[in-house]
Amino acid sequence: MDFKDQLKNLFPDHIESNEPEQVEEQEHVLYVQKEPMICKFEKRKGKPTTIIEGYEGSDEDFKILAKEIKTKLSVGGTFKDDSIIIQGDYRDKIIAILKEKGFKTKRVGG
Repeated sequence: MDFKDQLKNLFPDHIESNEPEQVEEQEHVLYVQKEPMICKFEKRKGKPTTIIEGYEGSDEDFKILAKEIKTKLSVGGTFKDDSIIIQGDYRDKIIAILKEKGFKTKRVGG
């Protein structure tokens, strides 16, 4: 008895469908502000960090932006105290990502 037979025994009313489910992805539109966002470099406990501050939109939008940046760069980070903290010095890459989305950025430190 294979796995499908066991499932048929458990769920006799289930009808199999070979069609893939269509999932609609809605792209979230971020608030583009007038003032530039600040992208700065700091060392915290001897480790390099990149900090992004100055977003004027909602916290939920800023969290979504943080997740996108972390995913694209494949790095760790967090959203804390109205700023995004990324592990490592990725200012140039982050500025390029933000400019691609239509944000103005200002590079601070070094």
